[in-house]
Amino acid sequence: MTQALTPGDFGGQRPAAAPTFVDRRPGHLVLASLCFLWLAATAWARPLALPDEGRYVGVAWEMMNSGDWLTPTLNGLPFFHKPPLFYWITAASMSLFGQNEWAARAAPMLGAWLGVFSLYLFMRRWCGERPATLTLVVLLVQPLVYIGGQFANLDMLVAGCITATTLLLAHAALCAERGLPFRRALAGAYAMAALGVLAKGLIGVVTPALVIVPWLLMLRRWRTLRSLLWWPGMLLFLLIAAPWFMMMQARFADFLNYFFVVQHFKRFAGSGFNNVQPVWYYPAVLALFSLPWLPWLIRSIRRDGFLEGERGSVRLLMGLWVLMTLLFFSLPKSKLLGYILPAVPPLAFLIVDGYLARGEPTPFAKRLWWGSAALMALTSAVAVLVFTLHPPRSTRELAGVLRTQRAAQEPVFMLNAYLYDLRFYAGVRAPVAVVDEWASPEVQANDNWRKELADAGRFAPARAAKLLRTPAELPAALCSSSVSWVIGTSADLATHPFLTQAEVAYAGPRTMLWKLDLARPTLSASLGCAGPASSP
Repeated sequence: MTQALTPGDFGGQRPAAAPTFVDRRPGHLVLASLCFLWLAATAWARPLALPDEGRYVGVAWEMMNSGDWLTPTLNGLPFFHKPPLFYWITAASMSLFGQNEWAARAAPMLGAWLGVFSLYLFMRRWCGERPATLTLVVLLVQPLVYIGGQFANLDMLVAGCITATTLLLAHAALCAERGLPFRRALAGAYAMAALGVLAKGLIGVVTPALVIVPWLLMLRRWRTLRSLLWWPGMLLFLLIAAPWFMMMQARFADFLNYFFVVQHFKRFAGSGFNNVQPVWYYPAVLALFSLPWLPWLIRSIRRDGFLEGERGSVRLLMGLWVLMTLLFFSLPKSKLLGYILPAVPPLAFLIVDGYLARGEPTPFAKRLWWGSAALMALTSAVAVLVFTLHPPRSTRELAGVLRTQRAAQEPVFMLNAYLYDLRFYAGVRAPVAVVDEWASPEVQANDNWRKELADAGRFAPARAAKLLRTPAELPAALCSSSVSWVIGTSADLATHPFLTQAEVAYAGPRTMLWKLDLARPTLSASLGCAGPASSP
């Protein structure tokens, strides 16, 4: 049994006496609401960024419009790179709040809020109100959390689930050792782990296990570890996580192999994916985004008695959490920034622990602390402003032209690119035809939109044959409708000379939009149309 916390362990305060993890008092409900409002305040300000935000929001938008909330689709083709929780949340949010960027970013906002407030509740219970509040401040102004919570991909959602799962397991373990009720927290941990799997796959359960199991083994708490292996919790996990996977396997024979073997194990071990980085990439990222706080982080790690007493067991948990997350996600050669988000909450704990390591901070230390907090908040605000004034690649402007000029049934063709966000912004409900050399070996060689569409087409080959067109098939397809719309670049004029006879509806720095009206005799002749085209 570990020692009880003493008044000097964390800023001179005893932890809250109640054994519950969730506090339903009105004051904490107000605090939770304010945290969410802070994280969501500027999520409306910029357009969706390509490729990630356009891809995942586009899949959710298709789900909402198709009415099929089970099978995610990318341009009408089954898309199984990731499980459905992000799409469910996003589609539900857009159904309630409309088709806009704020609603489209509901999932990462919820993930950020879940991670931030879970750590606050855990620290309030086991460390005291003051360190919990300071940790809340660190996370709310942390650019990785603030910007990540407004970036519509799966990383912040699964990070929130991983954080909640790990803290609920730790809370259950600490309560079990003291003879306090812990089954409710343990059930919550299994439920959160299941949601983590539905958010992004096996890392939703593997990452918490990589933290909790070594933590308890290092503390020699074998009996506590066995008490966490609870069969009702495992059953709850399966009841939440398994049905979607079973239904997809029933619909698509190769689903489980593709989802787990290809998208999990081969992707983890492979080297043919994007953003290859050195092994020190993630430590450098965490150091850069925590720069003003680094002196207190170093003080926490180097302090005397780091592992002593109950405070030591909590520090060990947080230190292992950061270390195991860094090790696990540094193994693959492909390293994306959002993968490291699960390490940010325990890092915040260690920063606060270092700040309070020597008792009551001096007035100078307090000024330095709040100055650092203000600097981090300013960094987050400036980042939002920069992305708003100079947004990343987006088709919102082009899509606005298409939305206002196109009739509902007129087909759309994309040349040598799939613009993920165009259908969302232009309101194009029907899938578009994407023209490329689909038989080329290069399609499978690179981890990009071509490979995604080609892989998706394997699950629906008949549908793919209509949507994934070759350049040789394009003229005949254009002749089948009296009015069509083609999206490409100026380079496509050389390979498709008939475009010179079409009306240019939009010309941007990267993309162009042509309206092809077969009422123009020169265009019809250039395409080689045999007879009058059908009306759209």
